Amino acid sequence: MTNLRILLLRITARLAGTLHRAFKRQTSSATHQTADEPLLNEYSSMRILVLGANGFLGQRLLKALFESGHSVIAGVGVLPSFRQDGVRYVEIDFAQFLSAENWIPELEDVDVVINTVGLLRESKHSTFDIVHEQAPAALFHACQEVGVKLVIHVSALGADKEAASSYHLSKRTADDMLRALDIPAFILQPSLIFGPEGASTQWFTMLSSLPLLILPQRGNQLVQPIHVDDVTSLVQALVPLKPAGVITLPVAGPEKITLQEYLASLRKQMGLGSQKVFGLNHALSHLLAKIGDRVERSFITSETLNMLERSNTADIKDLSFFLGKEPRGIKDFITPFEAHYLRNIALLAWLLPLMRLSIAVVWIVTGILSLGVFPVQDSYALLAELGLTGLPAAIALYGGAILDIGLGLATLLLRKRKVLWIMQIGVILGYTLLLSWYIPGFWLHPFGPLLKNIPMMVSIYFLLQMERPYGISPR
Repeated sequence: MTNLRILLLRITARLAGTLHRAFKRQTSSATHQTADEPLLNEYSSMRILVLGANGFLGQRLLKALFESGHSVIAGVGVLPSFRQDGVRYVEIDFAQFLSAENWIPELEDVDVVINTVGLLRESKHSTFDIVHEQAPAALFHACQEVGVKLVIHVSALGADKEAASSYHLSKRTADDMLRALDIPAFILQPSLIFGPEGASTQWFTMLSSLPLLILPQRGNQLVQPIHVDDVTSLVQALVPLKPAGVITLPVAGPEKITLQEYLASLRKQMGLGSQKVFGLNHALSHLLAKIGDRVERSFITSETLNMLERSNTADIKDLSFFLGKEPRGIKDFITPFEAHYLRNIALLAWLLPLMRLSIAVVWIVTGILSLGVFPVQDSYALLAELGLTGLPAAIALYGGAILDIGLGLATLLLRKRKVLWIMQIGVILGYTLLLSWYIPGFWLHPFGPLLKNIPMMVSIYFLLQMERPYGISPR
């Protein structure tokens, strides 16, 4: 029965696509249509609730469905500052939507519900149990109760009977709950999704941009990435369908390759040279993953490592049929237009923290040297040239050393550093002006003690400009 149902859906999808293309050709030639008289048909008049509409995939779907003429409701955890004109936004906190009664008012007159909400790792306020299981279960029951025409639920490749990680197990639980209901639905199980603005994509492009890379088992795990444009197109193709039950679709690209090969392909597309890759054994990989469990926003955790070690691949025959074509190949993931942008973002992702670390080292080492490693009498002699002797000289020497060490530690430990960068520029500028006035010969010193302050201040100013809300937070 399942195979017959899929066959019927394939035929329906093909007919829907043909009719939709014919309609677009017809309307594009209708010169009498004015801009403020929107064209609507059975494919462009649906009322669609997109949950997770401020996420990577959700934003893409919201834009694509709206531009296709659908009436879209954006379900978001927090209302964004920028909103798509013509789209209604509603705040939906999954932690507060744990019963069907909570969901029913949000489903009034809704034809299609698309759930893209998911967690890669748990936090104190967001757990797999709530976000992946309880809230979706309540949503699915509410959809059945009010008669929603179609549910499209984004799960994960690997959420099957062999699931072992907490992430995959929670996804599988939600999938099974949806399958148990009498409701038309598609369960999409995507592999890695590539898209320039995606957090995982930026992580992988950062790794691929490193000149030297160390990977668990040398990156021999199999992956099957798919481009976000193909996932978006797939959802658009599924929206007008009404399956007689729940259909599960693996969502992956056409190529099954190793993680190392994937990173090498991304590196080549970004126009970077060769990369040296080393392997990390199983025990050490899991030790580092346990450390990552305790680091906020770390992509290297026990969960992600376990999911990576379980190479997830799938047959994409059904996906290709519903999509109407084979998904984009990996070598075409990055367009020439995107290559420059992605290369810069990837390089900045590790060069900014490296710059911050180097500046912290300068401050800390300078302070330690001033505390006594450098001959104290020589330091006092230098201070005497500035007119400081006795107690004022001691206060200047040891107070300055403590200030330097404090600035260095703050550079390493503070998360919001805008004021710190301004303070550091002020301190260096003050040192420079003072020495220029009293010991101008330092500008002619072959070791350039004052000249080096110029690139130091420029580097700190660069980090200041890259602090949020200006740009990338150099963490």
